Amino acid sequence: MALASRTATPLLIAVATLLRVGWCAALEPTTDEAYHWQYVLHPELSYFDHPPMTMLVARAGIAACGGWVHPLSLRLGFIVLCAGSTWLLSRWTARSFGERAGFWAATAFTLTYYFTAYGGTFAMPDSPLLFFALLTWWQAGIALDDRESRGARLRAWLLAGLGFGGAMLSKYHGILLPAGVVAYVLVTPGRRRALATPGPYLAVLIGALLFAPVIVWNAQNEWASFKFQGGRATSGEVPVLHGGPLVWLVGPILLLFPWIWFWLVAELGRHLRRFPPGGPERFCVVLAIVPLLFFFVSSCFNGMFFPHWPLLGFVPLYPLVGARWAELRVRSPRAFRAMVSVWVGGAIVLLVSQLLQARLGVFPVPPADDVTKAYSGWSSVADELTARGLLDDPDVFLFTNQWDHSGQLAFAIRNRRPVTCFHSFDARGFAFWSKPEESVGRTGLLVVIDEKSEAATRREYEVFFGRIAVAAEFPMMRGDRPFFPVKVYRCERQRVPYPSDYRRK
Repeated sequence: MALASRTATPLLIAVATLLRVGWCAALEPTTDEAYHWQYVLHPELSYFDHPPMTMLVARAGIAACGGWVHPLSLRLGFIVLCAGSTWLLSRWTARSFGERAGFWAATAFTLTYYFTAYGGTFAMPDSPLLFFALLTWWQAGIALDDRESRGARLRAWLLAGLGFGGAMLSKYHGILLPAGVVAYVLVTPGRRRALATPGPYLAVLIGALLFAPVIVWNAQNEWASFKFQGGRATSGEVPVLHGGPLVWLVGPILLLFPWIWFWLVAELGRHLRRFPPGGPERFCVVLAIVPLLFFFVSSCFNGMFFPHWPLLGFVPLYPLVGARWAELRVRSPRAFRAMVSVWVGGAIVLLVSQLLQARLGVFPVPPADDVTKAYSGWSSVADELTARGLLDDPDVFLFTNQWDHSGQLAFAIRNRRPVTCFHSFDARGFAFWSKPEESVGRTGLLVVIDEKSEAATRREYEVFFGRIAVAAEFPMMRGDRPFFPVKVYRCERQRVPYPSDYRRK
């Protein structure tokens, strides 16, 4: 059975990867992905929103496709990392609980929506974070195993340091990885002597050295990224009014799929009740508790808490679920097969429904409430701008009043004309990628989606331009259905640079 499980895991990964390729080729980029494509166009040591790993992975995928810019090529590197994450999870689990558990942990991971069909597959920092987190945890587990030789433990610490550094270059959540390992060492008496060896300190040093480019960029840019992300983590707003703890609880249920979330939480509760004195069970539990507790506290003081933030804390529970499923597969094979079949069917129905909605808008959901609006319709805007000749003037630039719209617009037109964002206090990376003085004297096309007030739009920008006139009006389309109204303003002879609160180096 162990040999069969060892063979089945690569097959599972191969099939899942092929399905993800089709999934990623069929969907337009999400708001964040289109924005992250700007990272590829503006390679830097780091960025206002995130460290540089997202840029490196996206750049590698596009380069592997010969420079072809498409949602699939943008996502290709992340698809490969997702396959690698599945393999790392299976190896970590197999080492702790056996090959059958490794296969079922990989299966549970593959059946999880966010990790394998969104955040783990799309051009998002969560994908490399997940890969390097699993590498860190797997190798830290080896480094803390007294059965291994001293040389093997040292090598594992070095690899854990590489994983930690890669995670920190992916997302600031990576700081929780050594925190979890240290917490395990401190609450497990037999492991505290690891702190008297050079391994853990070498691992942290490697991670810190790899993270150095992010510190350099921030030092050159008034610590802009640290201030921004730190402010998001603790906004200080009253949680009762803003529902932070509720988002912390409900968000993972939806993003992981309720049936997967149930098993993860059930295993966490089961092992917490008896809290084993040591070994891989305690290791997984402590690694999970640290980020879950951290983000729960954050949710209590944050009115802008995002539902995917706590998901890192659920990843160390997959080995426990894999071990549990391996037991159930032997104990009740018929019931277990039926249960997994229902989960697979449910995942397929939900994903196909999401794909049909994103491409065709088959369900009568108001656009403002449609969860697929983040990756729908922008290609039709590019087609309309091209058909109307609005992109023909080589001296024109485009802008929107929202950073996410600017990202989507830039990707949709493949940056045939410069695109920026005119928003005084939240232009995100566009405040660093654009030089405000370069647009003075030029004509800009302001693209507004679902405009609330034309008078307000004109008031906001008329002081910066000599003349503003409506150049086009048309609907954003999804399939053959209108989605959002689009209005394009021709803004002639920009008088003065548009200001931004963000500082530049």
